[in-house]
Amino acid sequence: MPDDLAVTRSLVIPAAELRERFSRSSGPGGQGVNTADSRVELSWDVAGSAVLTPTQRSRLLEHLAPRLVDGTLTLAASEHRTQLANRRAARERLTALVRDAAAPPPPPRRATRPTRGSQRRRLDTKKQRGEVKRGRRGGGWD
Repeated sequence: MPDDLAVTRSLVIPAAELRERFSRSSGPGGQGVNTADSRVELSWDVAGSAVLTPTQRSRLLEHLAPRLVDGTLTLAASEHRTQLANRRAARERLTALVRDAAAPPPPPRRATRPTRGSQRRRLDTKKQRGEVKRGRRGGGWD
């Protein structure tokens, strides 16, 4: 699976920048559980990547900071029994993670004032509630 990883239309991680490591997966697996290296660790050096623009790099480093070790993002996949399926899962996870982190921030919220109608409705509701409470006050027992 030495294919480049297309994250967005403008961001494609070359296969040369991705490193895969294989090890034995824990959990059920039948006869092959102790012999097959089906667990995959996929690593990508975010800080040293040549395909990122300075803006993308700073955005990724900021958003992925808790997951980075020396500027490298590492993901492990071991939920499938075959190495190929785990490689696909790790690549899909990396793609989703990088796509979310590289997305530009949403535009800032523009403050707006409540409409005159909504203000009137709010005050009418408050008046009505006050009337209900005033009606409960009653004169008491004489």
